[in-house]
Amino acid sequence: MGTGNCIFFYGTGNENHRLGTGFLYTRVSAVKIVRFISDRMPYIVLKGHWCNTIDFNAHAPNKEKSDHSKDSFYEDLEQVFFIISLSTI
Repeated sequence: MGTGNCIFFYGTGNENHRLGTGFLYTRVSAVKIVRFISDRMPYIVLKGHWCNTIDFNAHAPNKEKSDHSKDSFYEDLEQVFFIISLSTI
């Protein structure tokens, strides 16, 4: 979604647009990759002058959530770190 000189990358969230995550950037030309592993866990790769920068955002489930929900979150988190580690080698 673009607004003037900014662009907002966001996941689908739920019907109430709660618990989602996203990124707001002013330099759209710097955006190289945007990936949403889940609505709670995106990362973005920005082109830099000497090297790329990876911004990562996560919205962890709170302690009242089920163990299955927490386990799923941490499995996704491991997947993100694996993907990022492969792309930075």
